[in-house]
Amino acid sequence: MQGIELSRLFYREIVRPWLDRAFPGLPHDAGVFGYGSELMGFDDAMSRDHNWGPRVQIVVRPADFAAFAPAIVDGFGAEKPESFLGEPIGYRSRPHPPVVAEGALGRLDHGVEVFTAAAILRTRLGLDIDKPMDALTWLALPEQRLVELTAGAVFHDGLGDLTRLRAVFAGYPRDIILFKLAAEWRGIADEQAFVGRAGHAGDDLGSRLIAGRLVHAVMRIGFLLEGCYAPYPKWFGSAFARLAGAGRLSPLLAAALSADTWETRQAQLADAYLAAAEMHASAGLPLSVVPKVGPYFDRPFLTINAEEIAANLAAAIADPALKALPTIGAIDQVTGAVPLIVVPERARRLIGALYAD
Repeated sequence: MQGIELSRLFYREIVRPWLDRAFPGLPHDAGVFGYGSELMGFDDAMSRDHNWGPRVQIVVRPADFAAFAPAIVDGFGAEKPESFLGEPIGYRSRPHPPVVAEGALGRLDHGVEVFTAAAILRTRLGLDIDKPMDALTWLALPEQRLVELTAGAVFHDGLGDLTRLRAVFAGYPRDIILFKLAAEWRGIADEQAFVGRAGHAGDDLGSRLIAGRLVHAVMRIGFLLEGCYAPYPKWFGSAFARLAGAGRLSPLLAAALSADTWETRQAQLADAYLAAAEMHASAGLPLSVVPKVGPYFDRPFLTINAEEIAANLAAAIADPALKALPTIGAIDQVTGAVPLIVVPERARRLIGALYAD
C-alpha cells in the first residue's frame, strides 16, 4: 500500500472517529502535505525508512487552534494505537520532525499535526496570508515547495481552507510562466552551440556535460508548458515521464544523452528543441516567430533560433514590472542549492537582491 492511501485510511478509521468523540462538531480540513515521496505517489519499499507511515494534518480556524490544538495533539498521543495496518504510528524514523510554530503543532510519537491556513503558508512558503503576491514573490517560490503544498491529498474538506490554498498555488500565473519559459530559452541560446564546439575540439565529455544541461532545460520547458511544478532531482525524471509531452520529447532527449558522437548528439537535441517549441501553441502560449533549426552562423553546429523565441515570450508578458526585468529566471533556474531551496525566506532574499537594479 502506498502512503497516501495508508494515511487516508488512518484518518477515516482512527483519527476521524476519535476527533468526533473528543471534539464533536469541530470544523476542520484533513489531508497530507509538506514532505515525502508519497505526495506524488513515488513511494515504494525503499521510501519507508524515513518519515513514511500513517499521518494526517488537521487544519482548523485560528480560534479553534488556540482553544484545542494542544488538546488534540496530546489527547491523540494518549489514546493512539501502537500501529495501524502493521505500520508504527510514530513512523520507522523521523528525520523531519513535526512543525512546532505559531499556528502549527505536532509530536514526534504520532502522525497527527494541527495547523491554521496562515501557518501552512508561513511554514511551507514563508508567506503572509494577508499580503498580496507580486511577481518577485512568485519568482522566489521554489517549485519543490509548491509541489509539497499542492500535491498530496485532501481527505476532508470541512473548512475549505486547505483546498483554497492548494487552488491558489496550483499553477503559476501566465506572466510567470512566460518569464520562466523565456529564461529557459535564453539559457538554451547561450549554450546550444557548445555541444558541437566542444565535441569538434575533441572534448566528448564536455560535449556530453553541456548536452545534459540542455536536456534539463528542455524538460523544464515541458513542465512549464503543461502547468506542472518540477520536483527536486530525485523525482524530476519520474515526474517528467508523466507529462503528455514526454512521449514525444523523452526519446529525443534520451538519444541525445546516449549518442556516441557530437554530431548525433546535437541533431537529437535540435529535434527536441523544435518539438518543444512547437508545443507552445497547444499550451495556449503561441509563438509569433517560426522556430527554425539551422547551422550556427558558418559553423557546423545545429541550433534553433532560441534567442528569438525567448524575446518573443518575454514580449508577451503583460505585467510591466516583470517585463522590465532581465530574463535571468526564477529561484530554481538560478540555483539548485538545497540550503536556499528548503528555506523560502533565503530564496526570497536572493531573488530580491538579484533583481534589485
